Amino acid sequence: MTIEKNETEKLFYSIGEVASNFGEETSTIRFWTNHFRSIINPKRNKKGDRLFSQQDVDTIKLIHFLVREQGMKLDGAYKRIIENREGSIKNMQVIKTLEQIKKQLLEIKDSI
Repeated sequence: MTIEKNETEKLFYSIGEVASNFGEETSTIRFWTNHFRSIINPKRNKKGDRLFSQQDVDTIKLIHFLVREQGMKLDGAYKRIIENREGSIKNMQVIKTLEQIKKQLLEIKDSI
């Protein structure tokens, strides 16, 4: 679901790649890019297409988590990221880990 870092990490991702990895429409990513302009800074190629760095993708991942999974409004997500980005990232990681543990436990329960 997300663009993971690996040895052959790309320097930039197209808006289509970012959107498909988060299950969003490109128009949503474009809207978030405009709304979070001070913290998402995609480069543009000669055609004007947005090219997102890994840092931009990580920020979009956090926005996606806060808005889609935690139910925050965009202004609240923006405020949370500006005021406590690291805390929000840690919170997201803890929740993702707990969800994975829950999934594994349910699989074990079903196999018993």
